[in-house]
Amino acid sequence: MKNYLEFEKEIKLLEEEAEALKSPFGSEGISEVDTQKIKKTEQQINEKLNQTYSNLNSWQKTMVARHEDRPRANFYINKIFSNFIALSGDRYFGDDKSVITGFGVINNKSVLVIGQEKGEDLNSRIERNFGMMRPEGYRKCIRLMQLANRFKIPVITFVDTPGAYPGIGAEQRGQASAIANSIECCMSLGVPNISIVIGEGGSGGAIALASSNKVIMLENSIYSVISPEGCASILWRDPSKALQAAEAMKLTAKDLLKLGVIDEIIKEPVGGAHRDSEAIALEVRKTIVNHLKYFENFSSEEIYDHRKSKFLKIGRDKGFTKSSNLNDMGLAYKEPLIIKIKRNLINYKFIYLSVVTVVIATIIAIFN
Repeated sequence: MKNYLEFEKEIKLLEEEAEALKSPFGSEGISEVDTQKIKKTEQQINEKLNQTYSNLNSWQKTMVARHEDRPRANFYINKIFSNFIALSGDRYFGDDKSVITGFGVINNKSVLVIGQEKGEDLNSRIERNFGMMRPEGYRKCIRLMQLANRFKIPVITFVDTPGAYPGIGAEQRGQASAIANSIECCMSLGVPNISIVIGEGGSGGAIALASSNKVIMLENSIYSVISPEGCASILWRDPSKALQAAEAMKLTAKDLLKLGVIDEIIKEPVGGAHRDSEAIALEVRKTIVNHLKYFENFSSEEIYDHRKSKFLKIGRDKGFTKSSNLNDMGLAYKEPLIIKIKRNLINYKFIYLSVVTVVIATIIAIFN
């Protein structure tokens, strides 16, 4: 049984009509199937899907990102990677079922795969804690990322979580430090790490695994510091203002690409990834392979600098580059010329104004 979102009511009616037309058993018994009418109805469905999904607002995209039928991390792992071997446990407390970790092969290359898993049905969602990771989950990821780094194995992460688990037990076991250590581990790797936001990328729970060389989003996924409902509750004390919050937060893939927070958007099939999961899995695989090829000839230091520069340049016109001074270690900020001129004009405006005044007075005196 298909699940429909609030704004898909017309699509639901058309699809129900198409299904009824395909059935030879009507109210008057067995009848001939009208293929022309079926074809026309299916055309109307495609047109309606194109029209609806080309004009989604931020809140509607949030709903699509949370769709019950949307492909989860486990689906992508099974479809994209061969010889996948799952590894469990953080060697401190236990195993966290909300994140799948292990080594697999893609395009004859070994990779570490990490996927936040929400679950497919009610029972699996409860077991997976709805994709909300606990400290032992982050520590498991850190342990395996360090192992991958030691053996020069790239890291692929699938991000899909409403946020880290906020329960008292998680807090007692050091949730905040586990997230911080996970971010630090991601940023310090000498191997390429590629993150794909496949659904929700919520709060520190997502950033802990998405501090990567390449951050990629599916077209209808979201990535933000807080949920729209949470933001609306804090700012307006009214969760019903989630639409305004979603628009203000710039949490869609299109907005985040403009801001330079992410690197690429993977286009989804019309109607969302859940309508053609095989097609989206193929697109995700192609993207991963292309980015792994890009980093093939990078040294560990170049990979580290690439990641560092990427995050330091967010919100700036230019990033941090290697200093030309051989005595200088690390990265140096390269300030754009326009910003440099603007800064000088603001800082020395009175001096420039005085010089201009003197020049104009001199010109007037000469011609008089």
